[in-house]
Amino acid sequence: MPRSGRLRRYIREFTGSSRAEKISFIPPFLIIIVEGVLLAHALTINVPDIMVVELTTVLLIISLVEILFVSREMHEHYVSSTFDRILTIRLDDFVLQQKEKSVKKIVEDFIDIHPKYKNKRSEIYHITCQIMETHKKEAREEVLVKKLKPFIKRRKKTNVDEILKAFVKKYPNYKRYRAEVYEKTCQLIENSKK
Repeated sequence: MPRSGRLRRYIREFTGSSRAEKISFIPPFLIIIVEGVLLAHALTINVPDIMVVELTTVLLIISLVEILFVSREMHEHYVSSTFDRILTIRLDDFVLQQKEKSVKKIVEDFIDIHPKYKNKRSEIYHITCQIMETHKKEAREEVLVKKLKPFIKRRKKTNVDEILKAFVKKYPNYKRYRAEVYEKTCQLIENSKK
């Protein structure tokens, strides 16, 4: 592993970047190699053509600038995704600790505790909504499994469609969540066969 911290960070950012960013890095390096060969050839001939040397040098500089821009863009994307990941983890922990389940109140309390995120209010609001929706879905699935397990055990037939129809008839508030009920029923039946 390289000793330089910058080089290690750059390698980590490069490996964490998307495939498109990695591929966009290849052409400038190929162009630099070709330009280097052309420049070396133009300088080693008996009478170097100054125009070829100048144009090749300009293209070489443009390729280097392009590499710098791509590197900077990769760095900004890496910093942004790392920031979002850390913010999501902190917000998730904070939401779990809060007794208040109002998004506005959670966002305000979070910013009060972490003032460095004050200018990221919209991102915090958006991520908090996603986290709370995920928590609601997990709680709904937990209750669903608690209701489905005994319901399936009492059924003699293991036809998923019949179980789904009977379950929704008994618990009409699950009509909107037929897909989730179907999926959990399949999982529970599969697990009971093992």
